[in-house]
Amino acid sequence: MSNPVVSIICLAYNHENYIREALDGFVMQKTNFPFEIIVHDDASTDSTAAIIKEYEVKFPHIFRPIYQKENQYSKERGRVTRIVFQAAKGKYIAMCEGDDYWIDPLKLQRQVDFLEKNLDYFACQHSRKVLFESGEYKLENFHAHIFTQCI
Repeated sequence: MSNPVVSIICLAYNHENYIREALDGFVMQKTNFPFEIIVHDDASTDSTAAIIKEYEVKFPHIFRPIYQKENQYSKERGRVTRIVFQAAKGKYIAMCEGDDYWIDPLKLQRQVDFLEKNLDYFACQHSRKVLFESGEYKLENFHAHIFTQCI
């Protein structure tokens, strides 16, 4: 793979009921730039790692999974974050937990386009829909929260 513009970082632990939606949201991204997907499985005790492996086999050119044999989160606060950020090669980082997912196939393209055209910004975010297991949801709008560089 050529150098990725975006590193998608996904932290997973016992997310077997949700991880497929997260991974599907990553692979459906339509971009004019390369991206990589770093999924960190923190020694899940369910089938999360096996599901990640399926995607690794199907999309070997973009998946760079990290499988832990021992849970790293329980060893030291911040360890998992350091592990995934050290593995990332992209100019930009896109975070999505293993129990969350993206529904817009142009999410990455829109965000990169914005950041490339607005060099005084270092981050951006989007609105989100929080879906509860009951089926109810709430919409959280973040359109007013765009980050500019600190001087």
